Amino acid sequence: MQEFEIIFYEKEDGTEPAKDFLLSLDVKMRAKMLRTIELLQKNGYQLREPESKHIDDGIMELRAKVGSDISRVLYFFVIGQKIVLTNGFVKKTQKTPKSEIQKAKQYRADYLKRKGNKDD
Repeated sequence: MQEFEIIFYEKEDGTEPAKDFLLSLDVKMRAKMLRTIELLQKNGYQLREPESKHIDDGIMELRAKVGSDISRVLYFFVIGQKIVLTNGFVKKTQKTPKSEIQKAKQYRADYLKRKGNKDD
């Protein structure tokens, strides 16, 4: 099975929210999230709970937990075995914050408008 290509969504100003989030995590949580991203790269659509969950309208959630700390990275699939990581957050409540889902949807719309299904 061909691996998926992992892409960090890049805003017009050049910042990459998901990458910035990963770099802000402590060492243990970052290692756990990077291992989870590797699982996503290998398994793509087949990755399920507890590592991955569909949230809303094609936006997926990648999940990592270290002790009582819970981190999430939102992502979506693009035609051509590509996965775009949009944004991340540390989870404080049971429900994923609507603001984070909205942000992921905005980033997806922007990505598709600017990149479409073209290669970089």
